[in-house]
Amino acid sequence: MAWYFGFFVISGFCSLVYEVVWLRLAMAGFGVTTPFVSIVLSVFMAGLALGSWAAGRLTRWLGAVPPRRALRLYAAVEAVIGVSGIAVPGELGWGRAWLGERAVAWDSSTYYLASGAWIALTLLPYCIAMGATFPLAMAAMRSLFGERAKQSFSYLYVANVLGATAGTIGSALVLIELFGFRGTLLVAASLNGLLAASALALGFGLPANAPLAPGATARRDRIAAPAAPTDRTAALACLFLTGLISMGLEVVWIRQFTPYLGTVVYTFAGILGVYLVATLVGSRLYRSVQGRGDAQSSAWAASIWMLFGLSALLPMATTDPRVPLPGEICLVLGIAPFCIGAGFVTPMLVDRRAGSDPDRAGRAYAVNVIGCILGPLLAGFWLLPWLGERWSLVALSLPLFALGLVAVIAPQRLVPVAVLDRVRAATLFGAALIASVILLPLSRSFETQFPDAQVRRDHTATVVAAGTGLHKHLLVNGQGMAALSAITKMMAHLPLAALDRPPRDAIVVALGMGTTFRSLVSWGVRATAVELVPSVPTLFSFFHADAASVVRSPLARIVVDDGRRFLERSADQYDVITIDPPPPPTAAGSSLLHSREFYAVAKRRLRSDGILQQWVPSRDPQTIASMTRALTESFPYVRAFNSVEGWGAHFLARMTPIDLPSAAVLASRVPERARADMIEWGPGATPEAQLGRMLDHELVPSQLMAPAPDVPTLSDDRPYNEYFFLRWYLAGLH
Repeated sequence: MAWYFGFFVISGFCSLVYEVVWLRLAMAGFGVTTPFVSIVLSVFMAGLALGSWAAGRLTRWLGAVPPRRALRLYAAVEAVIGVSGIAVPGELGWGRAWLGERAVAWDSSTYYLASGAWIALTLLPYCIAMGATFPLAMAAMRSLFGERAKQSFSYLYVANVLGATAGTIGSALVLIELFGFRGTLLVAASLNGLLAASALALGFGLPANAPLAPGATARRDRIAAPAAPTDRTAALACLFLTGLISMGLEVVWIRQFTPYLGTVVYTFAGILGVYLVATLVGSRLYRSVQGRGDAQSSAWAASIWMLFGLSALLPMATTDPRVPLPGEICLVLGIAPFCIGAGFVTPMLVDRRAGSDPDRAGRAYAVNVIGCILGPLLAGFWLLPWLGERWSLVALSLPLFALGLVAVIAPQRLVPVAVLDRVRAATLFGAALIASVILLPLSRSFETQFPDAQVRRDHTATVVAAGTGLHKHLLVNGQGMAALSAITKMMAHLPLAALDRPPRDAIVVALGMGTTFRSLVSWGVRATAVELVPSVPTLFSFFHADAASVVRSPLARIVVDDGRRFLERSADQYDVITIDPPPPPTAAGSSLLHSREFYAVAKRRLRSDGILQQWVPSRDPQTIASMTRALTESFPYVRAFNSVEGWGAHFLARMTPIDLPSAAVLASRVPERARADMIEWGPGATPEAQLGRMLDHELVPSQLMAPAPDVPTLSDDRPYNEYFFLRWYLAGLH
């Protein structure tokens, strides 16, 4: 049986590698938003459900499959999964191109339906194959081992979760940084090919007419019904609810812990890693207590049902800003108890409903996964926008409290043996309920740190505007996105003044606080701002008293869209494209506005003598070198200047030479209203002085690349700025 354990460790590893990479590729193609996280996760889970159900039905139709044939079927689905490592990137690229040619409004239901449909068509076949692995492997194990395979689902489930944990950590910390997305997919595809070959070899090692093990029936109409809970409908309902609530909570956790863990890719990997490790602990705990008999596992299960609701609310306490613990510790304390419980009850319910029957196991697992499909959609599209993080936790915990009450009143509906007397059960459940009621008013959310803050929530992010005077700041999911700074003004004024002729129109990618957009409008040109988060434009007036008059200008336009997607599908041409990517430079998804592929899109939207301005705040020489290389490989003429505040770099890129006159000449090109805007916050007293502070501190691109000559060019496939574990943390050990 160790062969099958090994198969599912590797299979779980590959599955999570695919999920992590597919999620990023889909966001690059269709939009960097929370709903797309929900869509990809739901499609992934839908495929698992369909594959599990269909393969289970197939094994029932075939009856007790000879071991060699069962292994061949398993090998076939592993080979299909491996094909995805080659096919999916191209298929998602075709979908992005196809949708980009259609006039579908960003953030509309039509856009999400169309893009979601393409993602489903692309990913479903391979996810169905992933879901089929459980019933097919169980069929082979039943044929070979008979009654010894009675709990084969939980045996394989532990192996699969162990592999999934390794896949999550390995892809995020090592593989993507070393090989890029496509290279990482090829590694996973190779492992799937190895699995397929190994399964075939194992099958060929068996005699063609190998007898079925005792307990494995030869005809499909004689398959014995396995042991199951007293109320099978209740078991299926529990599987559905645990799947829905688990995946719904995962989406909420991403939003809730980001303020403390950062917007880097390792935040998502960390949450998923803790989720999987804790699930593995719960699964191993179930396997351990199950070996001691039904009474032990029933006692554990009954206690878990009674404490489930409280465990779902624990993140309220660990994300309280007053808690003096590192974010990583708060994450583990906040989500591990719930995940351990879910890891215990899920294989228990499937085992007791299915025994060694792959058909029953496939259907039971499919019900669990259907809940996993709906959970992210429910949390991402409805609960978070309407209720926010804390009340979303409450909403998702309510069904768990209901199950806890059932465990007190009628425990036989959830566990096969009533092992706790009513008084003890009621005491345990009552204590959990009281603790939860106390927790809600005593805990605080992240935004309570900011008195008189304005808070907006939508399906993309939680946005906080806080501060007074020049100390106002904007936070998106707890991360500081912008501050009132002359740097953001110069993102508009420098490239517009650098043109050899009067500008006509300009666009800024990322509205933020609106400073750059406001400066563009001050030039009297057609100005467009593209903002990803729908709530951000509603806070424009918080930061600028004249925001209403700026927005009313017939020359001004604010568009809620993914900036890259907007440029891809736009037919407009611009004199200036200015980009202010979300900080920090390591932020997840930020490479999509720094990559070589993005600059190829931007060049199509620039007029022949137009200028692109790119802001790079990084102090990491390797990241700066990678970003600079992407610019210099995309544009023949690139110049860079230190900011007016002495940190970060403004890059100017153009298809024609960038010949800048003196600061005085540049200042003479600036309209009167724009002159006032430029020096509104200093530090220069005049436009000439302001521009001079930059021109006097020019940076040479070749010198910026010299400290790291071997770094790869930043591209969609190699987001060098986002994946930095090996070069940052491991280098720090020496």
